[in-house]
Amino acid sequence: MNAAHPASSLPPAPPLLISEVGPRDGLQSVAATMPTAAKLRWIAALQAAGLREIEVASFVPPRLLPQMADAAEVVRHAATLPGLCVMALVPNLRGAQAALAAGAHKLTMPVSASEAHSLANVRKTPLAMVEEVRAIDALRRTHAAGGPLAGLEAGISTAFGCTLQGRVDEDAVIRLAVACAEAGADEVGLSDTVGHANPAQVRRLFTRLRAELGDKAGAAHLHNTRGLGLANCLAAYEAGVRTFDASQGGLGGCPYAPGASGNVVTEDLVFMFEAMGIATGVDLERLLAAREALREGLPGEPLYGMTPEAGLPLGFQPATSRHRAGGALPHV
Repeated sequence: MNAAHPASSLPPAPPLLISEVGPRDGLQSVAATMPTAAKLRWIAALQAAGLREIEVASFVPPRLLPQMADAAEVVRHAATLPGLCVMALVPNLRGAQAALAAGAHKLTMPVSASEAHSLANVRKTPLAMVEEVRAIDALRRTHAAGGPLAGLEAGISTAFGCTLQGRVDEDAVIRLAVACAEAGADEVGLSDTVGHANPAQVRRLFTRLRAELGDKAGAAHLHNTRGLGLANCLAAYEAGVRTFDASQGGLGGCPYAPGASGNVVTEDLVFMFEAMGIATGVDLERLLAAREALREGLPGEPLYGMTPEAGLPLGFQPATSRHRAGGALPHV
C-alpha cells in the first residue's frame, strides 16, 4: 500500500497483501460492460471485506476497451473509501496523466518481456516501455508537487512464457525488471500472463528477482489457466513474495494473449493462506458475500472458485480473525 495514503483508523495491516485486480483485469476480459453504479457497489463490497489494494480501472482509449470508459469516475469514487489504495493500470504517459488527475494512489504499468506480446498489447518494444516508466516516474513527481507521491509499479508481463513468442528467456526477464527499477519503479513484479508457469519456475524466477531488487521485488500475478495457480502462489510465497494479485470469481486474462484465461481466484487464495495460519487481513465471509455484487453487475457471467462452491469447513477459524482477537497480526 502506498505509504502516502495511510489508514490511521484501521488496525495495523498484515504483512501479506492480497491485491484485487478483478475490477480492471477481470472486467476488461469479458464481453459485457458492467454499469458504473454496479462497479462502485462491487468495489465497496471488496473494500468492506478487508481488501486494502484494488486495481479498479485501466486508462486506455474507450474504443479499445469500452469496459473501462468510466475509469476516471471509478477511481474518484474508490478514492473516497477509507484505507483503500486505489490502483490503476496505465500503458503510457497519457494514461498516467489521466489516472493521476482522477486521484489514483498507485499506477501499474505492463512491461512485457516478450517483444511480440509487447507490440500487440501496447504497440511498443520492451525497451521503449522502460523509457515510458522513466517518463511516468518524472510525471508523478511533478504532479505530487510536495504532496503525496503516487506509487509506481511495473509488472513484467509474459515473464514465464508467451503464447505469441513461446519461451521467454529468464535472464532477459531479470534484466528487464532491473531496468524498470532503475528507471524509477518503486516495485517490479512478475506476471504469468498466459498461464505457462510451474512452481519450480516461479520459485526460481522470484528468488532471482528478490536477489537483484531486494525490497523492490513486487507482486506475483499468476493465472490458473492450467490449474497451477495456487501451487504457483505457494511457490512464490516460499521464495519470499508477500504481495499477490488475484481476481474475485477468477475473472480475467489478457485480450492480446490468446488462451490467457483464468486469474487466481481471490476467494481460494485467501482461504489457502488463512487455512495455513497466514493472516491476510481479509474477512472470508464478507469476501464470499461480495460475489453477489459481482453477480448482479454481470448477470450470466460464469464465476469460478472452489471455496465458494464447497463453503468453509465446519469450525473453520481464519488466521486473520484469530490474530485480531489476540490483538495482533503475525509477521510472516
